[in-house]
Amino acid sequence: MKVEFVKMEGLGNDFVIIEGEKYPDLNYSEFSKKCLDRHFGIGGDGLLVVGKSQKADIYMKIFNPDGSEAEMCGNGIRCVAIYARDSGLVNKDEIDVETLAGIKKISITKDGVKVDMGIPKLHPDEIPVKIEGEAIIDHPLRIKGKWLKITCVSMGNPHAVIFMEPDEDEFKKFGPLIETHKIFPKKTNVEFVKVIDKNTIRVKVWERGAGPTLACGTGACASLVASHIKGLTERKADVYLPGGKLIVEWGDMGHVFMTGPANYVFKGIFLRND
Repeated sequence: MKVEFVKMEGLGNDFVIIEGEKYPDLNYSEFSKKCLDRHFGIGGDGLLVVGKSQKADIYMKIFNPDGSEAEMCGNGIRCVAIYARDSGLVNKDEIDVETLAGIKKISITKDGVKVDMGIPKLHPDEIPVKIEGEAIIDHPLRIKGKWLKITCVSMGNPHAVIFMEPDEDEFKKFGPLIETHKIFPKKTNVEFVKVIDKNTIRVKVWERGAGPTLACGTGACASLVASHIKGLTERKADVYLPGGKLIVEWGDMGHVFMTGPANYVFKGIFLRND
């Protein structure tokens, strides 16, 4: 099967985008494993399937390199919004996008793409994480003989935020062990955060189903939320990831807004069928 695609990136978080209506019989989970392989496929952190929605302007489905489906992707949704407008799926700059984490409102502006990421969830049942209590802040977790404090947040998908700056060996060791820890029934994304000042943080991400990535939009938002509820930052901050900067603001009405870039890389036809 020939599959037409566009490659896009947001802060180096790169995606393969296809239109779902063109390939209704395609097994997206299996296709993502093939096309996202960086040696035998196109390469990417995620497969984004986009099309017309009955509930919103468009829908976005997200599949990881391991074939699993994700609820939400902050960098990916910015790319999808730009693609949808440029390809004619929509003809406006204010776009509602249906995701597994609900309908997200997008604004394409001269300063970048702004996403209303919704209201963060902090209760264990909503994240989900198997810990007793009403809110999850600095919960002790023992990993390979080391005690870590995790603050858990859902931005439509689960996150475990840790305030430490790991070296490369620690990052590669702790990331997958926390991602798959038994207290996370749906696994989790993992963010390692360094607070620079009240309006600046630095974040390194181990993404669920993908591993190390240059950026994670939902992870940046979860990190700002965790930083603020711990009293370490204001409600708005510049969030620096390995791939660049996102501006994240936790508004007075509870919604988190994220603003950042989205860029084209190339387009083509995927031919591999095995």
